[in-house]
Amino acid sequence: MKDVQQVTEIARGISEYGAMAIMTAVYILLSAAVMVAIFKWFRTIINQILSDNKDALGDLLSETREQNNMLRTISEGLRGETKLRIRNLSGFAFDLSVERVCRLIKNVREENHIADREKTGKKIRNLLHNLYEDRNTKFDTFTYKGKPLGQYCNPEWIERVAQVVEGEIYNEHGVDNKRAFTNVKMVYDDIKLEFYHRMND
Repeated sequence: MKDVQQVTEIARGISEYGAMAIMTAVYILLSAAVMVAIFKWFRTIINQILSDNKDALGDLLSETREQNNMLRTISEGLRGETKLRIRNLSGFAFDLSVERVCRLIKNVREENHIADREKTGKKIRNLLHNLYEDRNTKFDTFTYKGKPLGQYCNPEWIERVAQVVEGEIYNEHGVDNKRAFTNVKMVYDDIKLEFYHRMND
């Protein structure tokens, strides 16, 4: 009887410890699965934070560069010497244009059949357009407020000068080079002032 009781106790202990071992194994597996899930969740959160920070830093860098360009443009416009340099350069360019237009008036009078007003008008506008574009290509090597100087010019100036040129070529009082110089200079002085106003707007 004692032997049977001992065997029964041994069997009961094995069954109890077996159940406990199974429960322990299940608990360990569940704990491991929860830990893996938590680590994956943390990794996802950290990756998302890093990605958001990278995007935010990229946007910030882009905005900073844009602001630096704007500040450079503003500071360039505020410096007095920049305006003085541009005024000197444009003054020389417009004064040279006055001389070239006066020469153009003389050449058109001498070299063309000016009785054909339409053909002469087209030629005058073509020559003035070339003069305008030539001046702009020289202006475009300089910038003001971040834009090439040529952008402050107005193509309508060609027609204004063309009207003065035609007025001199077909003047009823005849040829007068001093009058032509004065009228061309006057229109270019207006153009020069408009150029400065366009820069300051």
